[in-house]
Amino acid sequence: MEANTRSTGRLPAPFLTPGSSSFVDFLGAHAPDMLPGNRTLPAVKGAVELPHGTTIVAAAFPGGVVLAGDRRATMGNVIAQRDIEKVFPADEYSAVGIAGTAGLAVEMVKLFQLELEHYEKIEGATLSLEGKANRLSTMIRGNLGMALQGLAVVPLFAGYDTDREKGRIFSYDVTGGRSEEYGFAATGSGSVFARGSMKKLYKPDLTESQATTLVIQALYDAADDDSATGGPDLGRRIYPIVTVITDEGFRKLTEAESSEIVRAVHERRLELPDGPRAELL
Repeated sequence: MEANTRSTGRLPAPFLTPGSSSFVDFLGAHAPDMLPGNRTLPAVKGAVELPHGTTIVAAAFPGGVVLAGDRRATMGNVIAQRDIEKVFPADEYSAVGIAGTAGLAVEMVKLFQLELEHYEKIEGATLSLEGKANRLSTMIRGNLGMALQGLAVVPLFAGYDTDREKGRIFSYDVTGGRSEEYGFAATGSGSVFARGSMKKLYKPDLTESQATTLVIQALYDAADDDSATGGPDLGRRIYPIVTVITDEGFRKLTEAESSEIVRAVHERRLELPDGPRAELL
């Protein structure tokens, strides 16, 4: 049956015309100005400070992967927000953690969620984890013009690969370059310190509980040395966002679960101010 591309009816003709399974391609063809990378920025004299998200960490364990992020957004030397959320589900078996210009990053995540949902509806099947990572790479590359003007988005993507039956982690640069990380990864301003912490504590045979403790410990260490990374705030009850993805799907730890791990790490650090020296827990 041929679609009627002339009579709009309740929906405009483009919505009734067979086309690509990519929502980004569809948007680029029919409403390109709605894509973040295609917007024209106003001429501004001098630098403009915008809220930026900072540190995201991930760690794989047998049976899945943990993705977590701190809660601080900064604007220059000012804390713009203390409880921002930087980790979002992409679909049932994957998640994205954002670092970079906060507003654009959140918008890109929402577009990525639509991209995966659109593909599933058109094709009647879900993309492989590798395919999802490639789609996100294409979207980041489309934002290169913005990145060159200082509005960069650098996410961390993680998920459970149902074909390989294991958790996988992908990191990106501002040009959309994609790299698969093995074991653990970090991005954002505190990533150097978080990665150093995980390098000392990571083991391939971690349990899910140990992996969640590991990422919170890494965020704690990053906050120790990076002012843009927010450590767990016990007074305000602001804890890192921690998500676990296994063969059962995406799960976000509750505030009670996160606070329990944070308090255990905090008490241990009171005993060892420089952090654990040889083992996790």
